This record gives sequence, structure tokens and C-alpha cells, in this order.
Amino acid sequence: MSFSLFIARRIYSGKEVGKQVSKPAVRIATLGIAIGLMVMIVSVAVVIGFKDEIRSKVIGFGSHIQISNFDSSLSYETRPVVTSDSIIKVISSIPGVKHVQRYSTKPGMIKTDDAFQGMVLKGVGQEFDPTFFRQHLIEGEIPAFSDSSSTNAVVISKSLANKLRLKLGDKIYTYYIQNEVRARRLTIKGIYQTNFSEYDNLFLLTDIRTVNHLNQWEPEQTTGLEIQVNNYDELDQVASRINRHVDKEVDKYGGVYYVQTVKQLNPSVFAWLSLLDMNVWVILILMLGVAGFTMISGLLIIILERTNMIGILKALGAKNFSIREIFLYFSVFLIGKGMLWGNVVGLLFCFIQSKFQIFKLNPETYYIDHVPVEFNIWLFLLINAGTFIASVLMLVGPSYLISKIHPAKSIQFE
Repeated sequence: MSFSLFIARRIYSGKEVGKQVSKPAVRIATLGIAIGLMVMIVSVAVVIGFKDEIRSKVIGFGSHIQISNFDSSLSYETRPVVTSDSIIKVISSIPGVKHVQRYSTKPGMIKTDDAFQGMVLKGVGQEFDPTFFRQHLIEGEIPAFSDSSSTNAVVISKSLANKLRLKLGDKIYTYYIQNEVRARRLTIKGIYQTNFSEYDNLFLLTDIRTVNHLNQWEPEQTTGLEIQVNNYDELDQVASRINRHVDKEVDKYGGVYYVQTVKQLNPSVFAWLSLLDMNVWVILILMLGVAGFTMISGLLIIILERTNMIGILKALGAKNFSIREIFLYFSVFLIGKGMLWGNVVGLLFCFIQSKFQIFKLNPETYYIDHVPVEFNIWLFLLINAGTFIASVLMLVGPSYLISKIHPAKSIQFE
């Protein structure tokens, strides 16, 4: 064990002869590190959890990548493209693609005896992946949709059901305007709730044959394809591969294929989510600054209290560098203790919130009814490493105060 480390451990343990380190200074420095690290861990966990929750809901309604008609307008009254089995097979074989499914949309209106509501009827086929809607299903079931027959079954959101005073099993009348007004009676088989009002107030889920019949399309025509990828981080790369196969290609009816990612389809939502990253950086910098300056104040107090000891060590031949090492080692012990408590409290809060959802949110404002948290071990390790390195580096400058202390004067200092 080195001389500097030995002295630092003796000071930290408080077993050396003479006066002890100022306990308030040590406690304040340790508390500053603990609170700073705790806030950083909680902030990152909450922001990552919130972003993933919102992103998963947007993707759940529209998938990672969509292929539609280039001539379609921004409304849900779309023009069709051919989505035959051969095209689906080609897309499915592209590396990174997890699942491919057809979909069709038709805007319309629900009318009851005393109310009406605009909506979009979304049709899906037998290859539809119901995982997202099953996760948010609160009543009934997700029917086994087919493209060979019209089931007249529909899944609606809880917010629409509440607005129109509908319940499971009710029959609803829907109306669609094209060349003429067309009506279709559907039966509610399931009710879902995602708290994402932008979509909950819009989409009804039914079979693709019903929607295609309302649009008067050919059996092989649909609004387009929804594509899920294996890894969201590779979204742009997978989209680029799909582009090389189908983008701007023309089907036999003249429809032009157009590939768009979920980020391109929902730019405002993803721009909003990207702003959260800036908030996290501001919090991290502020908390790191608070923790660092608390440690600097504590170190200066400790150095001033140990002026007599510093003078004696210099008189015995110790160099400034060795004495600075003593106080830096001592600071490392304090930083480590503070980080330990910061990790314990921060991770404990995240665990309790993820299991019991104690802290709630207004879903009409935040699109989710509780504060979400997500554990990311690599980010937590990076935060710990960054906090430790930054805190130690911030103490190097103040430790130069030791070189200004003169042995003759400091030995007499009490």
C-alpha cells in the first residue's frame, strides 16, 4: 500500500491520533454526490421509459415502416397499391424485417341516436399481429380477422365508447361518403385503451375485406403494407434496403410504391421526443455541477482543517504531490460512498415505481397514466463512470491549495 493511500484510509476511518475530519463537511459532500447521482439515474430512467412508451404506441398503431401509394394524400382517404403474396414474400426476405401485414383505411362517421363521431376504419387480414392491441385490451377480444369474408366485427377505443355511450356487444351504424353515402352496421367485439388520444379517438379495427369493399378496390389492392423490424436502432438501414426493392416501383394498376418510416409519418411526435434528450442533458450537467462543487467545498474545508498535518508532513520531507494524493484518495472514498447511496436510492425508486406505479400522470396530457421507468444497465454504468471521473477531475485544481501551505506557519496553526 502506498504512503498516500495509507494516510487517506487512516483519515477516512477516523482512527488516526489527533482531531478528526469535520463531520458536517464530509456528510454534506457525500450527500451532494448521492443526491446528484440519484436524480441523474431517475431522470434518465424516466425519460427513456417515457420515450419508449410513446414510441411503442405510435409504432403499435402504424408499425415501423409503411409502404403505401405515392399519390395518396395526407388524409386517410387513400389510393391503393397491389400487395400480393409475391410482394409480401420479397419484403419478408429482406434482412432486419420481422413481420409484414396488409392494411386498408376508410374514413367515415359513427352515428348513434344522440351523437356522432368521425373515425377511420382500419382493415387488417389474417396475418395481422394483434400483440399491441391485446396488451391494451380492456374488454372483449380481438377477433380473428380474415380477408376472405366480412365479419362485421370491430374493435374500438374506450374513449370512443364513452363519448358515444357504447358498450361491448353493441351494434353501431357507420357511414362513408364517396360517390354516395354508404352505411355499414358493425358489432363491437373488443374495447382497447392506450391513452394516446390522437389515435384512440380515431381508429376502429375490422377485417380488411370490409374496408376494401367500401373502397371498391380489387381483392389484391390495399392501402399498403405495415412492416415491423427486429431492431428499432436499425430502422433507417432496413428502410433503405426496402427502398432498393420497391420504392417508386409501379404496380399493374399504375400505383406507385412509396416507403416511409414511422419517424417520417409522425415527425411532430418524434421531434417532441427528441427534445426530451436535451432536458436530460441539462439535468445531468446541473446535477453533476452541484455534486462537483459540493465536493470542492468539502475538500477545501478538510484541507483547511488539516493544515497542521500538512505542515508536519512537509517538514518530514513529503512532497506536495504526495500530500495532494492523500486528499484526492480521501475524496475518492467520499465520492464512492455517495455514489453507493445514490445508486441504492435511485434504483430502488425506479424498481418501486415500475412495480407499483405510485406516481400517476394525467393521460390526456402525457398519453400515459403513470410515470414510466426503464432500466438500462449500460446507461446507468455510463452515468456512474462519468460522475466518478468528472468529480475527481473537478477536485484536482482545488488540491493545488496544498502547495501554498508553508510548513513553518502551518505547524503552529490550530
